[in-house]
Amino acid sequence: MATAASEAPHIDIAQATPDTPRTGPTTDRIVALDFVRGAALFGILLMNITGFGLPHAYSNPMNAGGAEGANLLSWMIIQIGFEGTQRGLFSMLFGAGIILFTSRLEAAGRTDVGDIYARRNLWLIVFGMVNGFVLLWSGDILYFYGLTALVVFPFRKLGVRALLIIGIAGMLASALWNAKDTADLMRYHEAYAASQVAGAQLDPAQQALAEKWEGALAEYSPSPEAQQDYVEQRTHSYATVFAQVAAETVHAESWYFYRWFFDIFSMMLIGMALFKAGIFTLERSTRFYFALVVIGYGVGLTVNVLETRWVIDNSFSLLAMSQSQITYDLGRLPMTAGHLGLLLLIVRSGIFPLFQHALASVGRMAFTNYLTHSLVCAIFFVGLGYFGELERHQLYYVVFTIWAVQLVISPLWLSRYRMGPLEWLWRGLTYDERPKLRRAEPVTA
Repeated sequence: MATAASEAPHIDIAQATPDTPRTGPTTDRIVALDFVRGAALFGILLMNITGFGLPHAYSNPMNAGGAEGANLLSWMIIQIGFEGTQRGLFSMLFGAGIILFTSRLEAAGRTDVGDIYARRNLWLIVFGMVNGFVLLWSGDILYFYGLTALVVFPFRKLGVRALLIIGIAGMLASALWNAKDTADLMRYHEAYAASQVAGAQLDPAQQALAEKWEGALAEYSPSPEAQQDYVEQRTHSYATVFAQVAAETVHAESWYFYRWFFDIFSMMLIGMALFKAGIFTLERSTRFYFALVVIGYGVGLTVNVLETRWVIDNSFSLLAMSQSQITYDLGRLPMTAGHLGLLLLIVRSGIFPLFQHALASVGRMAFTNYLTHSLVCAIFFVGLGYFGELERHQLYYVVFTIWAVQLVISPLWLSRYRMGPLEWLWRGLTYDERPKLRRAEPVTA
């Protein structure tokens, strides 16, 4: 049986990222984490590109970008295969990174682990706000991770079972919240339907519910005039875009933090558990990872196909989309497990070594590469005016181009430097020092 140690690219632990403890997993296991992180980072862009390039089209393809042919197929592939899974992978990896980061500090005998950890994540919150406001990406995830990490810190010493129990309980809370939102929306729809009956007289409470439906519908399916106005604001000038995106970012970084707290919190705890259980670090058998693939995809694909079929059969209606959220976690969590199992099997197999090395390099520079996504998309869609101009399937040409460039640049950069430029800045701010960036030049005779 081939192992990552025998066939995976070598990365010197001495040159590993700040999250890598010198006393931690062996070199091949670090490569496995970096490879999965790189894949999740690319998957995040696969999801985010719709928000970068189209108005109000992430869930509802009827709004912009096309809903037929290649555009419909693109939407279906994302909904069935990737929706929610990349955020799940990224959150679990962040949880594993917490163990790596704190264990390295503790192994070094540091007595200020809490202080360093707090500074690290407070700076991450700042970077998230820069991403949301300055780089014009209201879908930023760094802000949420920085805040949630401060809450997760006390849980890091728990055992695998306790972490899994709390994590699963949190996911159940998130699923119940989804169900409650759907139940509320159905009540709004019933009140609205009653208001459309000739001669209907609604009491004030029912009228208020009907108005809530109208508001939710207007947000889900904006009028063509509203869409055009939105696009014009997004491409007029940096000042107009800033005002538009700032309002969205404020809403995201306030209400959305509470709304999706259990999702991110729980996945971080589950990631901690998976790391401690040796799953992330290739300590389980090949049969185990194969089972993740078979069971994960078997359940996840079944649920996601049924959800997607329901939404399409009901013409992408708001009610159908909301109803599909009831089983959202039942589909996306197994799919996430399937993706994880497949990625770790690839690492263990040692196939495509050059590609594995390149993608692991992308993962080692995930912070830099993630913010680069926002910068490039802001230039392309806002600065050059392509926002709202491309069809949905054409957005993925942009994605694949960014992937290709980062697969080339990341390993080239790391051949000369110890870490990505923003990783270097983040580490310097965390430790209040100027870390070495350039690798030592080889000594010549």
